[in-house]
Amino acid sequence: MIDGSSTPDNAPAGADASPGAPAPLAATAAETTAERPWPVSHLTGKIGAYVHRMGPVWVEGQVLRPSRWKNLVFFDLRDATENTTLGVSAQAPVLDAMGAELDDGSRVVVHARPRWWPRGGQLKLDADQIRHAGVGDLLARIEALKEALAAEGLFDAERKRPLPFIPHTVGLVCATQGDAEHDVVVNATRRWPSVRFEIRRVSVQGAHAVREVTAAMRELDDAADVDVIVIARGGGSFEDLIAFSDESLVRAAAACRTPVVSAIGHEKDSPVLDLVADYRASTPTDAGKRIVPDAAVENAGLAQARRDMRTAVEALLDREARGLEQFLSRPVLAHPRRMLDPHEDALGRLREAAGRALVSVLSTADAATRELSATLRALSPQGTLDRGYAIVRDARGAVVRDAADATVDDALAIRLASGTIAARVTEVDPA
Repeated sequence: MIDGSSTPDNAPAGADASPGAPAPLAATAAETTAERPWPVSHLTGKIGAYVHRMGPVWVEGQVLRPSRWKNLVFFDLRDATENTTLGVSAQAPVLDAMGAELDDGSRVVVHARPRWWPRGGQLKLDADQIRHAGVGDLLARIEALKEALAAEGLFDAERKRPLPFIPHTVGLVCATQGDAEHDVVVNATRRWPSVRFEIRRVSVQGAHAVREVTAAMRELDDAADVDVIVIARGGGSFEDLIAFSDESLVRAAAACRTPVVSAIGHEKDSPVLDLVADYRASTPTDAGKRIVPDAAVENAGLAQARRDMRTAVEALLDREARGLEQFLSRPVLAHPRRMLDPHEDALGRLREAAGRALVSVLSTADAATRELSATLRALSPQGTLDRGYAIVRDARGAVVRDAADATVDDALAIRLASGTIAARVTEVDPA
């Protein structure tokens, strides 16, 4: 209830007005009439005075449209059940003391003092503390899970597999409705038009999210033609993303043989799945750009590589051509016969020496041959025959050396120095 315990300009209630002056304002709301109304500024002042007498209060609600201007933070606090909204403002250090970002849609508990803004006729809350509602224990459990998984080595960089350069098929796990699927598919196909998608649309928040996301991920991992799996969601409050910090889902992602890309929410969102995945994309759009190369960039790279190779080959050919010209310009190659001149002179001398040696050898051999011929002639039977002797052979061709070897009437062949005489034995005288 709004009372009129104070009056403007400190005028006492019921004071008589001077002649011709405006009638004094009613002291209380009950005293106002159609003839004696309160001005709007007077009413807003009364409301402000009443509100400012209220002490600070803890209020729970859902954050809407958080924004920051200089050193102030503004957002609306909504009661989801009653659809009632109050504006909240706070100094930036109050938000920094939370230790987490203030996300659109998150549930918070605010310690604030109600304040009335008469210029706009609005009731707002001036907060000095902001806490996430009911997530303290949950955050502690998530931190304990992170420590356990880190101790097992599931966050180690050594176990993270590289993404394929050009995937044949991309497995995509996303919501049945939302922008995440569009962001991934459009950005990937814009960069690499031939990429194929195998899409599994599931619940990405709520009671069924863990089971459906895990089943879709395992199904894609078993598909032989899927080269990379993208798990995408378009952001949300801490509670909306809690499924992606579930231990069973995280371990299923770690057990995948296919590389896994986590594209959950926005840059500030960081569920446990981000730490286990082989690659963490800041947004679904970033995932679409990361899983495939940019065809235009690759074509430009190939063109540049061809130009570089052509330049390198041309440089090599130019270098070798200059080297060949230098070789050809040398005197020995410009006039190659000059290189043979010394050898030609030496060959002439050797040829002359060989001729002289051959003549000497032949002369010596001729003299020896003549000497041997003379000796042979002197010792040969023909020489004996030439001196008047004869060789007598019987009918068998045997040389007759003893007269006793012949008998009368034997046929004989007598070889003379020139010619042969046939004879017959008429008498034998052994003496």
